[in-house]
Amino acid sequence: MVALESESDVLDHGDLAPEFELEGTDGETYTLGDFDDHDALLVVFTCNHCPYAKAKYDAMNAIAADYEDVAVVGINPNDAEEYPEDSFEKMVEYVGAGDIDLTAYLRDDTQDVAKAYGAVCTPDPFLFRNDNDDFRLVYHGRFDDATNPDEEPSGTPGYEIRDAIESVLAGEVPEDEGHPSRGCSIKWRD
Repeated sequence: MVALESESDVLDHGDLAPEFELEGTDGETYTLGDFDDHDALLVVFTCNHCPYAKAKYDAMNAIAADYEDVAVVGINPNDAEEYPEDSFEKMVEYVGAGDIDLTAYLRDDTQDVAKAYGAVCTPDPFLFRNDNDDFRLVYHGRFDDATNPDEEPSGTPGYEIRDAIESVLAGEVPEDEGHPSRGCSIKWRD
């Protein structure tokens, strides 16, 4: 397991969210347009097996529950052949058990979406503002200051993302303090 920090080298603030068409754990296929009725979109590259990702499940679930104007979309890009815990079937199990309770939990089997966003670790969150049905990047960074799975954050879990969401919903630009996410490297296919 490698702890990496994400880098915002593919998408800059103001860039449009790359399009996707991915299968969700509910059997539906999702695109960006499916979230147009939300004021913001939080895309989190995550997975089932990484302890860093698991440590943020509660924060992600709470954000999805607390903000009806924000779509919280988990995307799992990991190589499921090498990491069977990250298979689509296991994703369905995690959702069914209530461990992951988001707007949508999607499978990026080709890993093309993770590459388009520049995701490098799990979890790797990207927050977009809905700008007339165009989602523009406003925040790419960590959930909070708990950088290891066994640490507690200094505030409410996910408070840095929550602050960014509050800014977006208030029509403001979130402060970006440049704290990249930290987690396990995405398990790329060779």
